[in-house]
Amino acid sequence: MTEALPLLTEDTGDGILIATLNRPEQLNALDMGTMDLLTEAVHRFRDTPELKVMLIRATGRYFCAGADLKGGQRKITPTGQTASGIRENHRLNLNGMQQLWDEMEHIEKPIVVAHHAPCVGGGLELSLSCDFRLAATSASYAFPEGLFGVLPASGGVSRLTRLCGPHWARWLIMANKPADAQLALTMGLVHQVFPDETFEAEVMDFCRHLAKQNGEQMGAAKVAIELCAELGRDGARHVERMANSGLMLNPAYLETMRAYVEKLGRKRG
Repeated sequence: MTEALPLLTEDTGDGILIATLNRPEQLNALDMGTMDLLTEAVHRFRDTPELKVMLIRATGRYFCAGADLKGGQRKITPTGQTASGIRENHRLNLNGMQQLWDEMEHIEKPIVVAHHAPCVGGGLELSLSCDFRLAATSASYAFPEGLFGVLPASGGVSRLTRLCGPHWARWLIMANKPADAQLALTMGLVHQVFPDETFEAEVMDFCRHLAKQNGEQMGAAKVAIELCAELGRDGARHVERMANSGLMLNPAYLETMRAYVEKLGRKRG
């Protein structure tokens, strides 16, 4: 019998690429094989113009239990047991987590993650690098690294603080307290919570909605939003004007506006 792949991919044919974590017996812990396949799927999404949206989901009773501590890791560079060596290990090794999360954040197309169950540790760090986080009522969130006296250091502290603010970062990281789906919604960690019974259908409806949006606009918006989060008021205003100057020269925009103005004229006539 052929062993099931740890990550399944599906092209729905309407612009959506689905990547499904598929190690339910291991609670979808992220091992080398899963990370290799996820990296391959992300690159395929990035490099295929016909793919408009990527959805990451999972099977089993966990969305993801974090990094697979038993599965080992591929080392790109040797690191000793020194403070600088540990920092380099976080940056370059850990099965490429930091590099992949950064790439997901930088791709100018939307990535959606759907949590049907607990999402912790490295699984939450993965999710923080996505553009949209959707939760079922049975989802929950935690960073268990505090139990071992360390921090979630593959984007966990930095992205969570940027997304939810220091107030809620203290809750999840300093206090080592979990959050259920409704608290995650209050925190701003997830965009929307759906009933378990309709979750899969609601997620696909949202992905299809995204796939119909203007790709150039969404790509520019993703970059502009990230820049504006880092800049002051004046710099942010420059970014939005700069981004729009390119979009408003797009032939698709010009044709859409011409047709819209023409339609308004007919209505008023």
